[in-house]
Amino acid sequence: MRVPRFIAFACTAVLAASSLNACSGATRPQTGTTGGGGAAFEVTPTSPPARGPLDSFTWSLYAEPYTLDYALAYDYPPNTVLANVCEQLLRVTPDLKVEPGLAVKWAQPDPRTLVYTLRPGVKFHDGTTMTADDVVASLKRQMDPAIGSPWASAFKNVHSVETTGPLEVTIRLMKADVLFHELMAASPGTVVSAASLAKEGPDYGTPKGALNCTGPFALENWAQGDSITLRENPAYWDKALAPKSRSVKFTFIEDAAARSNAFLSGTADGGYMVPSSSLAQLRAGGNGAVLFGPNTAAANLAVLNFDGPLGSLKVRKALSMALDRKNIINAAAGGVGVPAKAPAARGAWALLPEKAATHYDTLPDLPHDLEAAKKLVQEAGATGRSITLVTSSLAPEISVVANAVQASGRQIGLDVKLKAVSPDAYSSIFVDPKARDGLDLVITNGYDNTPDPLEFYQYLRAGDFGNYGSWSDTEFDVVFDRANSEPDPAKRADLTAKLQEIALRELPVIPLYEAPYSVFLGKRITGAPTGITQLYYPWAATIGAAQK
Repeated sequence: MRVPRFIAFACTAVLAASSLNACSGATRPQTGTTGGGGAAFEVTPTSPPARGPLDSFTWSLYAEPYTLDYALAYDYPPNTVLANVCEQLLRVTPDLKVEPGLAVKWAQPDPRTLVYTLRPGVKFHDGTTMTADDVVASLKRQMDPAIGSPWASAFKNVHSVETTGPLEVTIRLMKADVLFHELMAASPGTVVSAASLAKEGPDYGTPKGALNCTGPFALENWAQGDSITLRENPAYWDKALAPKSRSVKFTFIEDAAARSNAFLSGTADGGYMVPSSSLAQLRAGGNGAVLFGPNTAAANLAVLNFDGPLGSLKVRKALSMALDRKNIINAAAGGVGVPAKAPAARGAWALLPEKAATHYDTLPDLPHDLEAAKKLVQEAGATGRSITLVTSSLAPEISVVANAVQASGRQIGLDVKLKAVSPDAYSSIFVDPKARDGLDLVITNGYDNTPDPLEFYQYLRAGDFGNYGSWSDTEFDVVFDRANSEPDPAKRADLTAKLQEIALRELPVIPLYEAPYSVFLGKRITGAPTGITQLYYPWAATIGAAQK
């Protein structure tokens, strides 16, 4: 999932990162050393710049994209590819700043009206010129129930999207919605050719269909089950991001060990979300480097069922208190990472770092107290009751964390049962409510597409697509609406801190840990952004030769 929603944790690569006692988190640019004698680390937004051009390079994905339809792209693999092919009205940069994209400027004449002025002369891959009509068709498509876009909730307050000039689009809202504008830098703001949408029909975004966007690379071929190949767009409008490579080939390797071997052997030149079980091997292998970048993600336990034992706040608090987060980090990630202090990661506060220092860094560590937790379970009358936690072979970290949660639960009198499902079934939990039947908990990786922590907390609103357990809290919803109508970022951050407080008090999700993003770059390439903004920023354009 591309929003602060709780996307499959399996995609997470845990960074070599910072002191387990650090209050600053592991998801922002920094330099330091790990606690307990761990290796030194550095978190920076980019790798060293390319020193020359490349004919091509090969990039490893941990799974084949299930779609290349921007309206359905809600996970790491499709967005990693699409970031280089299609673009948004706004752009999030590697250092987590929001800047103009296909919209050169915007205005807000009143709280419920947004006017975007488009960049002139932008060409689609077929040579046609982007117009306001393309933008309108692209945005409206995400609102169409027949499409079934998981991003439709971003448009919940949109009244109309209209062409008001050849290069002007006006969006009228039913009520003020700050996050809607910010999400124009993510999938909701994607612009594609309206003519191509009509031409491709049901084949759009599938291996049979074509993509016609504006990015620095165009789709050349999707050999289903084997690879996706992109070719450079010589007419790309942003000369500062003109591709340094003529083509990119994406390969799909689900097995973590096989993927690491591809990095070590040079079969794959690079890849994001390095398997945490192979970090030490890859760092010592001599065939490249593991780099770490800013992240807006944190691993959490999302409650899927509030009708069972976890419907009791005492039981949720007890389970949280039973978790030994430092040992979970040791077991799941080789000792690298930082215990989470809240559902949204410290890195999600990048919009206003000074507010992160005030509202996140000052949070106390989450307590670890087995005796107090056992007492809460007894008070709730939940001793011996069963809780079902879903697990999967999708990534080794999932089963490691699941086993740790099971052991913690049993220590306090809860019968945590593990239900193993296939990788596809695990991913379905985040898009299909029926897939959650019979499940109480899922291990997730909640992250922001944009550097505003409010984005994460919107997915805990009653009725939101990303509110997987259908949790509802009136106070939370009222504060969220106030925050989402507040144009001043500092005041909005203060209101977001209140949402954070409620989420920590009520625990609809139980925080686990956070870690920076990771990328492996083989010896022949460099120039890649290192952080989570690679999901929308055209990262492949900056990759080139490591040597002249």
